[in-house]
Amino acid sequence: MNKLFSSRRCALVCAGTLGTALWLAGASSALAADYPNRPIRIVVPYSAGGLTDVLARTLGERLTQRLGQPTIVDNRPGGAEQIATSMVAKSAPDGYTLLLSTMTGLAVNPGLYGPRLQYDPYKDLTPVALVGSVPSIVVVHPDVPAKSMAELTAYAKAHPAKLNYGSAGNGTPSHLAVEYYKRQNALDAAHIAYRGGAPALQDLMAGNVQMMIAIAPEALPMVKSGKLRALAVTSQRRLVANPEIPTVQESGGKPLDASFWYAFVAPVGTPAEVVNKLNSTLNAILQEPTLRTRLAELNVDIGGGTPAALTDLIRTDAMRWKKVIDEAGIKVD
Repeated sequence: MNKLFSSRRCALVCAGTLGTALWLAGASSALAADYPNRPIRIVVPYSAGGLTDVLARTLGERLTQRLGQPTIVDNRPGGAEQIATSMVAKSAPDGYTLLLSTMTGLAVNPGLYGPRLQYDPYKDLTPVALVGSVPSIVVVHPDVPAKSMAELTAYAKAHPAKLNYGSAGNGTPSHLAVEYYKRQNALDAAHIAYRGGAPALQDLMAGNVQMMIAIAPEALPMVKSGKLRALAVTSQRRLVANPEIPTVQESGGKPLDASFWYAFVAPVGTPAEVVNKLNSTLNAILQEPTLRTRLAELNVDIGGGTPAALTDLIRTDAMRWKKVIDEAGIKVD
């Protein structure tokens, strides 16, 4: 009797479990089919007017066209992306709150802040799609005699006390990129941290520092005006809009990947069907000829790909930059 009862009870429980699973699958599919049915908010961790904001608004317009719902850009600057990222991490996982994050928020901050970080990019966020990346440019003051990466490295080794470099701030990608370059070539150069890329470049033009690795959109106007000299771009291929600048390897240097990438993420728990719908929509948008032309003008290399590929990128870069942070002993307050 007990065995019969147990068998019947197991059958009922198993049937109930299967029924629940099927119901959840159906509910999830229905959610994806109905998604979106109200406005989507894109949170940007920087102020209006910057490249991250421009990308969010440009892609938001096209999401509206394809999904039929308005997109609202919500700028939440501050805290090295922690304010915006923490807010999104705590938002409802329904696909209606997205974060246009960057390499800083997802791959640098974990190694820089450790347990003090206000969020966990692996536990609190779900990767959606890689938008693209912006190469950095190695720039020097015109008084520096180097005309290539090979010459810069030789000059730095011969004159260690004459080469200072600027950055957008302690622990920023422009700081980490030069530290990476220094360790590749066993160089000694002093770091001068500024409050942003613009003041660092201003001081570079004034000759108060001698070099910088700055993102292309910020440095190119000063290069074109002749106030700075560009030695190389840090991507694997030349800039589409400025093909005259060689890559680091073409300029006689060791491979130096210091591109700054952008990606959409959502709160963890966002239904897979919704994430996949957003991913496929964004991939289609990134193939639009007019958008590709616009991003090329901004020197943005087109991204795309699967959420899994973005997950791999985040983890790979997080390990790479943590090693640089640890070896250089970089600390933030």
